[in-house]
Amino acid sequence: MAKKTLTHLDERGAASMVDVSAKPVTAREATAKGRVVMDAETLKLVTGGGLAKGNALEVARLAGIMAAKKTADLIPLCHPLAISKVSVELTPDTKAGCIDIEATVKVAGQTGVEMEALTAVSVACLTLYDMAKAVDRSMRITDIRLTHKSGGKSGTYEAK
Repeated sequence: MAKKTLTHLDERGAASMVDVSAKPVTAREATAKGRVVMDAETLKLVTGGGLAKGNALEVARLAGIMAAKKTADLIPLCHPLAISKVSVELTPDTKAGCIDIEATVKVAGQTGVEMEALTAVSVACLTLYDMAKAVDRSMRITDIRLTHKSGGKSGTYEAK
């Protein structure tokens, strides 16, 4: 097995942004998922529009989209990207007592959009928590993970 190296450290171990200037522009896509677990009554309020702060699902969707576009401002060594598409889906699951969140980000670029997808999901989860915390401080944000990525030299990844 080949030795893996950290790409964001230079030969001295100092933080360094990866030089992608020689990489070809390719279509790249990434999907991430996460979950906000909450009480059944909270889930009813969130899905029924009963929160004092407004429509939590749409505010969380918008926050996720905005976050994907701001990833390079939040994660120090991420490249700023001209994102071509961000979608954020929020799916209530009454049986599991949660809202599942999935974000997909697309770009034609020299580097991937995994961090943008993960940031979109993370901020959508945090926003949902913020919108409903007045009624349920016991909510839990769980299972944030990359589930798919395609494009670039490393090819396609599908979570198991």
